Amino acid sequence: MPLNAFFNFVVKSPKTTIVLTLIMIGIMSIGFKNFAFKNDYRMFFSDENPQLQAFESIQRVYSKNDNVLIAIAPKDGHVFTQSTLNSIEKFTKDAWQIPYSSRVDSITNYQHTSAEEDDLLVENLVENALTLDAETLAKKRTIALNEPLLVNRLINPDASVTGINITINLPGKDPQEVVEVKEFVTPMLDKLRAENKNLEVYLTGMVIMNATFPEAGERDSKQLYPIMFLIILAVSAFMLRSFSGMVITASVIILTIIGCLGTSFWFGIVLSPPTMTVPVVIMTIAVADCVHILVTFIQHVNKGEGKEKAMLESLRVNIGPVFLTTITTAIGFLTLNYSDVPPYRELGNMTAIGVIVTFFLSITFLPALSQLLPYKQREHRESSVKFIDGLADFVILRYRPILFLMGGLVIFLACMIPRSELNDEFLKYFDETFQFRTDTDYAVTHLTGLYMMDFSVPAKGENGVTDPEYLKNLAKFATWFETQPDVLHVNVYTDIMKRLNKSLHGDDPTYYRLPENKELAAQYLLLYEFSLPYGLDLSNQINLKKSSTRMTVSINNVSTKEMIALEQSAKKWQKENLPSYMQSEGTGPSLMFSYIGQRNIRFMLKGTIIALILISGILLFALKSVKIGLISLVPNLVPAIMAFGLWGLFVGEVGLALSVVTALTLGIVVDDTIHFLSKYLRAKREKNLSTADAIRYSFHNVGRALIITSVVLVLGFLVLASSHFKLNSGMGQLTAMIIGLALFADFLLLPALLVLFGDKKNA
Repeated sequence: MPLNAFFNFVVKSPKTTIVLTLIMIGIMSIGFKNFAFKNDYRMFFSDENPQLQAFESIQRVYSKNDNVLIAIAPKDGHVFTQSTLNSIEKFTKDAWQIPYSSRVDSITNYQHTSAEEDDLLVENLVENALTLDAETLAKKRTIALNEPLLVNRLINPDASVTGINITINLPGKDPQEVVEVKEFVTPMLDKLRAENKNLEVYLTGMVIMNATFPEAGERDSKQLYPIMFLIILAVSAFMLRSFSGMVITASVIILTIIGCLGTSFWFGIVLSPPTMTVPVVIMTIAVADCVHILVTFIQHVNKGEGKEKAMLESLRVNIGPVFLTTITTAIGFLTLNYSDVPPYRELGNMTAIGVIVTFFLSITFLPALSQLLPYKQREHRESSVKFIDGLADFVILRYRPILFLMGGLVIFLACMIPRSELNDEFLKYFDETFQFRTDTDYAVTHLTGLYMMDFSVPAKGENGVTDPEYLKNLAKFATWFETQPDVLHVNVYTDIMKRLNKSLHGDDPTYYRLPENKELAAQYLLLYEFSLPYGLDLSNQINLKKSSTRMTVSINNVSTKEMIALEQSAKKWQKENLPSYMQSEGTGPSLMFSYIGQRNIRFMLKGTIIALILISGILLFALKSVKIGLISLVPNLVPAIMAFGLWGLFVGEVGLALSVVTALTLGIVVDDTIHFLSKYLRAKREKNLSTADAIRYSFHNVGRALIITSVVLVLGFLVLASSHFKLNSGMGQLTAMIIGLALFADFLLLPALLVLFGDKKNA
């Protein structure tokens, strides 16, 4: 047969095979010239995502609001001192030099309006801070703390913390733009701290969050991958009891990663924090294929067979299940293309490529290298075999209680799944080891929130934003938001109009209200706009035709459920209180992340169902038994049900990463089932054994390999679970649970079902 001839060539011409294999991997590695890394939070949203579309629409109408926010906390607790204000004033001027900056806002350059006879005077709130006396400083403090546009945005209510907000307009041509901004700002902050020892400085904002993504990926690649690789080497050496086996496994892993990444880059796939986990996933999958082939090979060598004969026999008995597991695992990963999150699509495609490369190396490079490396025949270790044989006897004898207990446990845990609530707070993607996270937590606690919700509120046609009816309704909408729990600040155009009305009436506080005449309001706005300096205009709040305004709501760190509830309440309030022409949708990164988990779960449910149908069909065809194929569905589905039940019982929170875990693990979980059933059916069909003896045969011949692969897979994903990036750590934790439970199901539930539905005839 052609396959036998191929294996004979590989085993008998190992040097030629290795050279040809290395040439092919070398060709794949050329793709590294296309290496790139994505670090924009928008990468998590597909072009079809309605929240992203709404967000980009509002960004096109108004100036962008991606920002760098610097929170400044004087150690003496007083912002309005000469020294502190002087530092803020200087930094505000210097901040205009930050790459891609389009606007800088602080309490010092806040455009304060006042009356000078019949004229409107617009000037910086603080100038030449070192010349201001105590009385003037106190007056400036009073003005700032009574200005709605500043409090809980650029100054906290007790004037102990202030902020400088730099609006960044990124061209989007180079993924390193955000890193460039951060690297420019960081030494500026160091200089600020050095010049004024009284200041504590905190750096946050959406641009800084984007710059933290590559940091997360770099941490994992430097810390997790070496640990995982060492674990694989240690486990391989210990459980295979073969130094050569360890070297072979390590070589296959390294070549697989090179081939996978190189090929992925050939196809234009760009790395991101989620796809940075691909090497860890590939390591674990590569070990699984290697172990099954090497365990059988070592068993035959230990029986006194030559290396050639032992490897040919190992390839003969393993090629079917290894090929089958390659197909099912690849299908599982490819269904991630149903994800609404592009990085997870890329994760699925990259890992599917890795699975195929692993299979190719397992039937070429691995058997060839095994012929060149020395292997010392060892006596068979009886302890592990006795344990596995004893487990087989236990399950066969106690299959009814096992089915009863397992069935009850599965039902109980299935009932716990609804206890998990969907929650995706993008700030908490990073744990407290990231400076961005700790700085942001401080800014949110002491100054303002990073979570925001934007509304582009339409008016009645061009210049409609000065209509008194529009202004009145817009103010009502803002007031409603200000009464909501967790809302920290509402930046709304009506506050400017109230202040202008007051200033143009001799600063009479009784006129701090909206103008009641459209023409008068239009004059106020025109006069104010002409008085504003370059870079501090109203393009961030009013569109060019003056037919709509942007209202920005700053919100405390809230859960996904609370964010969506607030947005839904705002929709309801608008419908009941605003005219139809003023209805608007909320948008912004916070809202986008709040909805992405829900959307992704819906998309991935479809993908998982399709994967299940495809894998089930493949198993029914490959196993050539409808009954066995249907039985195999149980241990393939039960691990995910049990794991999500345990998650609901002990964690109770599901985010974006966990929405892809079922599809991610389905193909991997099927591997153990396939290897167990392939040995079971071989015993029934080739050796004509009874159901009980076929189960014993399967345990005896594949049990040790299943334990080794499961241990490596679990350890691999537990290493991923230690990531400081929540999307990776959560996925690693739940995946490790599912794989561990899969072994549990294949060693207890699957054989018990085979006993229950089996007979003494051949399957």
